[in-house]
Amino acid sequence: MNRTTVSLIAGTAALAAVTGFATLSSPEAAGTARTAAELPVERTSLLCPSPSTSDIAETSYTSFTPVTKDAGSGGKAELQAAAEESDGKSKSKSKGEGKGKGKKAGKPVLEPREPGKPATGDTSGGDAPALVGTAEGKFAPGWTVQETTEVAAGSGRGLQGVNCSAPDTEFWFPGASTAADRTDYVHLTNPDDSAAVVDIELYGKDGALDSTLGEGITVAPHSSDPILLSTLTEEKQENLTVHVNVRSGRVGAAVQALDDKLGGDWLAASTDPSGSLVLPGIPKDATAVRLVAFAPGESDADLKVQLASPSGLITPAGNETLHVKAGMTASADLGDVTRGEAGSLVLTPTDTSVPVVAALRVVRGKGDDQETAFIPATRPVAARATVADNSAKGTTLSLTAPTRGATVKVTASAGSEGGEAVSKTFTLKAGTTQNVEAPTPTGLKGTYALTVEHVSGGPVYGARTLAATEDGVPGFTIQTLPDDRGMVAVPDADEDLSVLQK
Repeated sequence: MNRTTVSLIAGTAALAAVTGFATLSSPEAAGTARTAAELPVERTSLLCPSPSTSDIAETSYTSFTPVTKDAGSGGKAELQAAAEESDGKSKSKSKGEGKGKGKKAGKPVLEPREPGKPATGDTSGGDAPALVGTAEGKFAPGWTVQETTEVAAGSGRGLQGVNCSAPDTEFWFPGASTAADRTDYVHLTNPDDSAAVVDIELYGKDGALDSTLGEGITVAPHSSDPILLSTLTEEKQENLTVHVNVRSGRVGAAVQALDDKLGGDWLAASTDPSGSLVLPGIPKDATAVRLVAFAPGESDADLKVQLASPSGLITPAGNETLHVKAGMTASADLGDVTRGEAGSLVLTPTDTSVPVVAALRVVRGKGDDQETAFIPATRPVAARATVADNSAKGTTLSLTAPTRGATVKVTASAGSEGGEAVSKTFTLKAGTTQNVEAPTPTGLKGTYALTVEHVSGGPVYGARTLAATEDGVPGFTIQTLPDDRGMVAVPDADEDLSVLQK
């Protein structure tokens, strides 16, 4: 690499540190640049989809930023309603507007006061809008927002949760459906001042579904559109892969999957296509687990299917491998694969590595008392990951080290209404999954956040389950813990200045 190239990279990295739009340098990658220093990002944004159309839905939002060294002392974070609907009508309702809570239009749903302590807000009813969030300065590195909705009855009843996500230009959602008992929406939220143009492609067991209605969808500035998948095609398919491709602009995207009998939840996007994938945190009492995978390239994929259990990697009987034809969605019903123990699914190529995306549909309960959640393939915790809205009861933290042993530090933050942070260190054996006894804040009042930091060893993947059983129905939701990308690698200034001196 010549010095001119080094200078260009240094300039790009420095800009990334200011804007917050950059890819995190993992501990392994950071070691490849002798002069690189990691600095906290200074600005980030998150988008929360409109939570529910049910009049009896209750939604809470929890914001949290971990304390980050060298993050500075200034800045702020806030979460506000999208400014307008896609039809151009004003929609700047804030928390509680129209529900008699006396909140003025434009007031943020929540405004965190300090890093290290969760901030909460809530809405009620079926008219809650999508939210756009921004964080700057000390609030930006590792900022996370959890949206949790309780729906007491009707299609999709139960507990629905999603981590509000950063805007992007491409998303993959294996595990969606247009079956008769499913009502699935892909929510598209545009945070910017100009319109975004989006294509939605659907892939079933035989390939792409015929549809032109998903092409060139315009999402107006500062707005959100829920697109009902069954309006894009007449085909009824139980297992679909949804591909959201943004032609211009950027959006946040998530799929809301509502089942008439099995409750519902949010399906977050799978991590980028890869030859090997990890899907962490299958509940130990899962009664039905379905794997859905898709190969977006031109080559078929043959995957080895393994379960990382507390005692090591095992192969599910009858589901040792999965063949995924190029451009087609494949699925496998794994039953009660965890059999009462913590577990995570590990997918690796049997021969040639072919990029795939994947997700799990997980069911708990039996008969009429069943509920559904989803686990997409996710990134590892390269340095740090956080999940918010934990409670003293009903929270399960699952960690897996699929290839090598690893050590992690888990910190329970102060509570949103009181309490002091507590940390604990865990060692994970290679090929295993543990539902760890995560710490809870001393003197906890309210909700708290859990932050996982990679200390040493191989890659670690994580997921958090929230459970709340009401009237005998085991409501639950699962969120994965991908790295928070709160730090960016910036080459030393002396290296860049040497180029200018030449």
